[in-house]
Order: sequence, then structure tokens, then C-alpha cells
Amino acid sequence: MEMEEAPTYAASMAVPNVQEMVRRDPLHVPHRYIRSEEERPKLSQPSHLSSQIPVIDLSLLAIGDNEELSKLDLASQSWGFFQVVNHGIAEDLLNNMKKFSVEFFQLSIEDKEKYSMPSEDIQGYGHAYVVSNGQVLDWSDALILVVHPTHYRKIQFWPAKPDGFKEIIESYSNGIRKVAQQLLVSFSLIMGVKEDVILGMHKQLVQALRINYYPACSMPDQVLGISPHSDTSTISILMQDEDVTGLQIRHDGSWVSVNPIPNALVVNIGDVIEIWSNGKYKSVEHRAVTNEKITRISYASFLFPHDDVDIEPLDHMINSQRPIKIYKRVKYGEYLRSSMKRKLEGKVNIEMTKY
Repeated sequence: MEMEEAPTYAASMAVPNVQEMVRRDPLHVPHRYIRSEEERPKLSQPSHLSSQIPVIDLSLLAIGDNEELSKLDLASQSWGFFQVVNHGIAEDLLNNMKKFSVEFFQLSIEDKEKYSMPSEDIQGYGHAYVVSNGQVLDWSDALILVVHPTHYRKIQFWPAKPDGFKEIIESYSNGIRKVAQQLLVSFSLIMGVKEDVILGMHKQLVQALRINYYPACSMPDQVLGISPHSDTSTISILMQDEDVTGLQIRHDGSWVSVNPIPNALVVNIGDVIEIWSNGKYKSVEHRAVTNEKITRISYASFLFPHDDVDIEPLDHMINSQRPIKIYKRVKYGEYLRSSMKRKLEGKVNIEMTKY
């Protein structure tokens, strides 16, 4: 059988490297990064809701524990976000992923730019979702790689430095993949289908990694590390730094900080699950904020279907609770690329698929 070619996704305009900009002048924040008054984060308002974000025990999901499945069901309906503990990825591997990533971003700009994104795609080092000259920019840099299936990899963008980083990315991504597969089995069960159905609907489970680097900012209340958006994935799995909070989710109209739990992973529902569930489970807007003193790195893995897969509500999810089919059928590859051709902006992508 002929091997499928590695896909390209979407172009993103070249913009200045934020880390280098801060290195040259830590106090300067160019106008292109300044948010409008209504977009600016209110950093002085801690939310009491942070402690209410659900925590799910993956080891209990793995044995089909009904109570934990019910918690997953409720978390996916009411929050769209939850933290996962007892996920089985060794602490040493999580720490090595963090250590090697820090070392990569400490390389010279010349070394990092050897892996710069090409003009027509978003694998590599740089910035994604930059589509116009007038766009307000995010206060971050990123390394983006497609890791699975292996023939989708563009190995020229996998850093050769620090030595061993490629192998750590491979091991970490394999661990995340196992977590994702178990979660998709659990989603099958709470959506009322056999445990292998949701995973099987992907045709093949595509996986991408985005390592986000958020430099400290002298004006953290006027910029955003990443603009508010929902993910176009099926699910996304994030590892956070443990000593600094930066991820925020929109819940009941307010922005709630997701405080790190040691060795936990943050999982969020993507647009694909929202569509398949006919809106029962919601992909939730989230954003990243910066701070004045500490650089933050986050490690986001995105799990999503093959380009050829048609996405639409499952027949049995159109029921007495949700009697109307909310979303049109879309081909996933077209949905994904359409989203990448516009700036990150709330839930605009999924809204366009509604009847």
C-alpha cells in the first residue's frame, strides 16, 4: 500500500520573536501586542472557582468505574475542562520533557531559527494563526510538531539540540497518546456507544504537540499569551509548569485560572466532541495570561481525526434532551484548515458549522 504523504496545514505570517524582543529590551511592549480595554486580563481578581475545576482519576476510568465515569460526564457538560491524575506517565518523563524544553528555548536565536516554520505550514518554530498585518499578536513563541502517525512527521523541524530532546518528545508523546486513548474509550462509554467506537471514528488518531513559551512581560495586564479560543481537536491534553499559573478558561461568563496540580494533566474538550455529542459536551474558550517576573512554558498535545473523516452529531445524540441536530456535517480536514486561516477568536469556528 502506498504511504500517505505528510499533510500541510496552513500558512502563518512571520512575526518578531517575543523571547528575543524581551531579551533586547525587557521593558518595551510594542503596540501590536496591546489588547483593547475589554480584552485585557484582570490579573488582580483571583477566582474562587479555580478550586472547583473537576479532577478525574484515570486509573479508575481504566477499570470502568461508574462513579468516575459519571464525574467525567458531569465535568464535560459543565466545565469542558478537567485535570487528570494517576495517568500513568512517569514523573521523571514529565520532568525531563520540561527540562529539555527549557534548554531548547535557552539556545541562541540562530540555533532555534534552524527549525523555523516554512512559509506554507505551521510545523516548526515560530507563530501560528497570524493571518493579517493588523492583527494583535500573542505574547508567546512556539515549537509545533506533528508526532503521530509517524509518517506525518517533518523531521527537519525536530530539534537536534539539546541532545536527546527528540527521544524525550517521542516518549512523552507516546505517554500522552495512551492517556488520550483511554479517555476516548471513556467518552465512548458516557456517550452510549461501545468502547472502541469513538477511537475508531478517527480513522487514525492524529497527534500534534505545541510547546508554548511565554516570556515575562512588563505590562502583563495589557497583553495575552494566547488569544481566547476553543480547540479544533477531539481532545487536548496539557502539561503546565507547576510554579506559575497562566491558563484561564471561560466558565459562566468569567475567566477562571486553572491552578496547576503537581504531575496532573489538564484535559479539555475539543470542537469534535462538541459536534459528535450534538452540544451535550462543550469545547470551552481558554486563553493564557502572562506575568511580570516569571517565564512560563506549557506543553499542549492535540488529538484529532484524519482529514477525510466526516464530523456530525451521532444519531443517538439527537434525542429528547437535544431533539434538534445543531451542527452540519463537515469534513474534518476542511474544518481544521479553515480555522487555521483565521486568527484565534473565541468559538467562531464551531459557530459557523451550526444550522
